Amino acid sequence: MAVLREIRAKARQILPPVLAVCVMGYFAYHSIQGDRGYRALLRVEQDLAEARVTEAQLRAERVRLERDVKLLDRNALDPDMLGERARMLLNYGLEDEYTIVLEAPGVQ
Repeated sequence: MAVLREIRAKARQILPPVLAVCVMGYFAYHSIQGDRGYRALLRVEQDLAEARVTEAQLRAERVRLERDVKLLDRNALDPDMLGERARMLLNYGLEDEYTIVLEAPGVQ
C-alpha cells in the first residue's frame, strides 16, 4: 500500500504541469494550423494579393473599353475607329493591308 500511496502522491505532483503543457500545446497548434490561425492568415493575404492583381487588370481593361466607346460616340466619331470596326464586322480589308489574327487570352 505504501507504494500505491507514493505513486498517487507523485501523480498529484506531476498531473497539473502535464495538463498545463497539453493545454498550451493544444492552443499553440490551433493558433498556427486552425481555421483562424497563422496559416489561414497567410492564405487570406495571398488571396487578397491575387484579387488586387485581378482588380488592376480589370480596371485597365475597363479604361481601354471606355476609351474605345468614347471613340465610337456619334458626336466625336473617329474615322479610323469607324473604319477599323467596319472592317472587323464585315470581314473586309484593303489590298495593301495585312491581317494578323491573334488568339484571345486564355484560349487554346
